[in-house]
Amino acid sequence: MAHDAEPAGHIHAQGHHHGHGHGHGEGHGHGHRHGHQHPHHAPADTGDWRYLAGLSINLVFVIAEAASGLIAGSAALLADAGHNLSDVLGLAMAGGAAWLARRAASARRTYGFGKATVLAALANGLLLLAACGFIAFEAIERLADPRPLKSGIVMAVAGLGFVINLGTALLFLRDRHTDLNARGAYLHMLADAGVSIGVVIVGAGVMLTGWTLLDPIASLVIVAVIFLGTWGLLRDSVDLALDTAPAGVDVSALRVALESLPGVSRVHDLHVWALSTTRTALTAHLVHERTDADTLLREAQALVRDFGVGHATLQLETTEGPDCPGC
Repeated sequence: MAHDAEPAGHIHAQGHHHGHGHGHGEGHGHGHRHGHQHPHHAPADTGDWRYLAGLSINLVFVIAEAASGLIAGSAALLADAGHNLSDVLGLAMAGGAAWLARRAASARRTYGFGKATVLAALANGLLLLAACGFIAFEAIERLADPRPLKSGIVMAVAGLGFVINLGTALLFLRDRHTDLNARGAYLHMLADAGVSIGVVIVGAGVMLTGWTLLDPIASLVIVAVIFLGTWGLLRDSVDLALDTAPAGVDVSALRVALESLPGVSRVHDLHVWALSTTRTALTAHLVHERTDADTLLREAQALVRDFGVGHATLQLETTEGPDCPGC
């Protein structure tokens, strides 16, 4: 019967290798790589200060925009304030998840809280869909019952909202392709910037033409743009929550590469999933016929690192064990 040997082969952030192969009677070696990705991609780099700054500024603006909407009698500003409020909640969740991701693992939560970033990204996508529904409802209502707008106040407040939302979105620009949580915050704030500029254009159009139907028409266009951007975020978030392999890792190519290592005859029990929105984990069993297990372990560790895997557990076997039915 196959038994895992003690952990071996740790690679630390500095890149030092400590390989300890084990050739027990059962013919197994067990290797771990606890690597950390480049600091540019690490969860700690998501910096809570960005979420806190964005949350604080947007919360103040939501209050001011809602008050301005009541004073101007503008449903557009009130709707935008409600949409911006979803940003505040989204940023709060994203910032909280980024903070949780930096907490150390425990005896019970052995992987730590990195998965909180995936849950926050999923919740952020759902919030965006809810915001789309709210804006669409308001737009349809105003198509049936056009309302007068105090265009000057609407344009001034919405213009300020555009500057605030765009500035907040730019805080997350750098990490939008490497951190799904940061991507959610970026898309959320960018969508609001689009909503705000749309409200500015509507205010100007109503001021020049007096045609109040411009307001709900522009709102529906903005909803379509937000929905298209949200769908990809929501799909990726659900995939990561279900432990689907991250889109950036080609699992088929990774399997072929591992099987191509000298002396490796088969790879089984290969699993790839996301530990967080920035770190990827892997487990695999490598059936081999080499005598230099330490060297094979290091070669395999280096290979999976090249595929973007930040935490790998590799088990070396000379025969396929009974823990792999159907292999």
